[in-house]
Amino acid sequence: MSLDAAQLDAYWMPFTANRQFKKAPRLLTRADGMFFTDDKGRQVLDGIAGLWCVNAGHNRPRIVQAIQNQAAELDFAPPFQMAHPKAFELAERLAAIMPKGLSKVFYTNSGSESVDTALKMAIAYHRVRGEGARTRLIGRERGYHGVNFGGISVGGMVANRKMFGTMLGGVDHIRHTHDPARNAFSVGQPAHGAEFADDLERLVALHDASTIAAVIVEPVAGSTGVLIPPQGYLQRLREICDKHGILLIFDEVITGFGRTGNPFAAQTFGVTPDLMTVAKGLTNGCVPMGAVFASDKIHDAFMNGPEHLIEFFHGYTYSAHPLACAAALGTLDTYAEEGLLTRAAEMQGYFAECLHAMKGEPHVIDVRNMGLVGGIELSPLPGEPAKRAFNVFLDCWDKGLLIRTTGDTIALSPPLIIERSHIDQIFDTLRGALRRAA
Repeated sequence: MSLDAAQLDAYWMPFTANRQFKKAPRLLTRADGMFFTDDKGRQVLDGIAGLWCVNAGHNRPRIVQAIQNQAAELDFAPPFQMAHPKAFELAERLAAIMPKGLSKVFYTNSGSESVDTALKMAIAYHRVRGEGARTRLIGRERGYHGVNFGGISVGGMVANRKMFGTMLGGVDHIRHTHDPARNAFSVGQPAHGAEFADDLERLVALHDASTIAAVIVEPVAGSTGVLIPPQGYLQRLREICDKHGILLIFDEVITGFGRTGNPFAAQTFGVTPDLMTVAKGLTNGCVPMGAVFASDKIHDAFMNGPEHLIEFFHGYTYSAHPLACAAALGTLDTYAEEGLLTRAAEMQGYFAECLHAMKGEPHVIDVRNMGLVGGIELSPLPGEPAKRAFNVFLDCWDKGLLIRTTGDTIALSPPLIIERSHIDQIFDTLRGALRRAA
């Protein structure tokens, strides 16, 4: 398949160097298991699970069949004042694997929507409890929480913020956890940095706890370059939030559904938030869908007043879309039948061994890992930030491997069905690309 100039020109691509791409398009036409097929018929190993989302691998029969059957049975059901059975079936299935303490599901269509939903829940929760002054939201430097105005406001990645004005008011940020001077080449959680959570106390002193609704963080910060939380950091953050009556939100859009060796990173790290945002792996990337997991405490605070009145004025036309629910149920079946929600725990040792063997390769200044997530940070080309990593990305593509880069960090998040031979192929290809980039 080839595209003509008019077709290429019409599509304004997201998060893409459009001019570079359209000079040499990289087109995917099929996918199966661990591999994409491009428009030239080449097999390309998927080293990033599509975009952190295809956790069960591509073209999984249960998911495909579930979507096909649902499209023929019920293509759409209005989600306001109406529902369909699979929305409730899925919610019960999700509640069974959530961290203890979370039990309710509110459906969205993406991670970005999940984040904005959770932020609104947090502010509204305090208001219905009589603490309406708690409207301030605290994010973290280098955080990524999607691309809606709420998400980029609490997010802390400069390129995602600088073009879009003043964003939401009443937002502040704690410092990030990246500390290469003490933690470079840590295997798993770094030993140093739990005290970075105490930066929240600085903001409490500045703004007063009575004005702060919630703190939102990624347990593992992905899009900024795979930053692993230091030992004790998330526990300390939970303690400070509890001390001051602040809600803790975990953004598990990339870490959810098996990425860290448990169904959710909250379980891996032993810290339960008050709200959790998910998407991506919820449907294996097959149909757009997201969700917010909430505790009974938060849900029940809204269940007041006359029963015929709406309790929470929020939702989307496609919340709990039938095709998305069917895809999610097929995905959960696949995860359960193949033990994929804990498989990263089985594979992470060999993955980490191969990943950290990249230490000493040209330009590698740090390596970070957790479960089946890896980050390889490169020294930037003088005066050309992000270009060296992008060159490695292009080289790997030419050699049949799809990786992701963010700045000068290579991010890896392969499907959970990965075998040792695939891991070997990923790192052999990367090693060659790095040496050619020297």
